[in-house]
Amino acid sequence: MTVKRLAGRERRHLRIRKRIRGEKDRPRLVVFRSSRHVYAQAVDDIDGKTIAGVNGSSKAITEKVETDKEKFAESRMVGEEIARRLAEKGITRVVFDRAGYRYHGRVKALADAARKAGLEF
Repeated sequence: MTVKRLAGRERRHLRIRKRIRGEKDRPRLVVFRSSRHVYAQAVDDIDGKTIAGVNGSSKAITEKVETDKEKFAESRMVGEEIARRLAEKGITRVVFDRAGYRYHGRVKALADAARKAGLEF
């Protein structure tokens, strides 16, 4: 990613962060997308703590994905896993933070899978 594109995404993320805040009962679900993997974490901004996080490059996720080219499958599994972990902690509602990325492709696949698994945003 070029410096100019990265700076633009960071500006968009800060603009989004001014409007949304995660709380203990409704945390902020943050998505980070690298060129190879997708990451998601639920953050309580008031206490400054991460409630749950899922790494797309973790062994549990990569074993389920048949090839490295299935980025959408990885995104869906990350969405399902973060929803499952939050449900274990009794959280069903979140605020979605796309972190300056377009709501398209892998970010949308993760969000749709999380909704289908029971999260509400």
